[in-house]
Amino acid sequence: MQPRRPPPPAPGPPRPAAPLLALPLLLLAVQGAAAPAGPEAAEWRPDTGPPHGLLRQAARAALHFLNFRAGSPSALRVLAAVQEGRARINAKKECTVDLVFTTERYNSEEGEESLGKCSARVFFRNRKPRPAVNVTCARLMEKTKRQQEDYRLYKQMKQLRNPLDGVSIPDSHGHIDPSLRPVWELAFLGSSYVMWEKTTRFLHYYMAQLSGVKQWETNDGAIDFDYTVLLHEFSTQEIIPCRIHLVWSPGKPLTVKYHCQELLAPEDASGTEEGSAVAPTELSNF
Repeated sequence: MQPRRPPPPAPGPPRPAAPLLALPLLLLAVQGAAAPAGPEAAEWRPDTGPPHGLLRQAARAALHFLNFRAGSPSALRVLAAVQEGRARINAKKECTVDLVFTTERYNSEEGEESLGKCSARVFFRNRKPRPAVNVTCARLMEKTKRQQEDYRLYKQMKQLRNPLDGVSIPDSHGHIDPSLRPVWELAFLGSSYVMWEKTTRFLHYYMAQLSGVKQWETNDGAIDFDYTVLLHEFSTQEIIPCRIHLVWSPGKPLTVKYHCQELLAPEDASGTEEGSAVAPTELSNF
């Protein structure tokens, strides 16, 4: 573990960028460039109902928001199945999706009862990122067990001694060493915020690989580390590198700052995205 110093620069060639602003998630401004249309771009007829892909897109956005809001690497959830949903589009091409879906615990153990059930309303602002989310879930991990597992992961992170600068997670064979699983899960938690911020009606993201991990000493005992994550963007199939700075302590709000290097055409603008937030206290950002 090293003395705290300012986080390293973002990956890729240096580009001018606006300073990071710590914005509460409930008050984030809605901005963003238009994204290429995906397979759900065409409108649907009212008599056929919304495409299943749109319902899954809304469920993924809700789960990214839920994971970030929960602030617990032990409580991470992923989509199991969409059970039902409906959608409507207004004159501005803004889309509201109401749905019910099931979730399962991320990295659940064999034989573990891990299914949960959520209902959500997700509002996509045409092609813009940062969908508004209101989500409610049941049958999730009980609070005491979550606190115990978070504290166990916290101790594992504090005991890491070997430098991780040159380590890629997973490795070239797709394997994650058990000793590095806490690093991956905590990075997944921080990346949930970035993936929610970047999601649009037509684009969604998966965390593909983690590298360049640096952990810093802090005065308050919090886990404070930087890492580079490669996000797989669907449906463009591009790989987006993002440098993320994360501060986490069990039972306290998660803090995330990030800088992404976008893959843009030469005539486009700076090609960087930055953001910062502290986890909100409500499961809604409407």
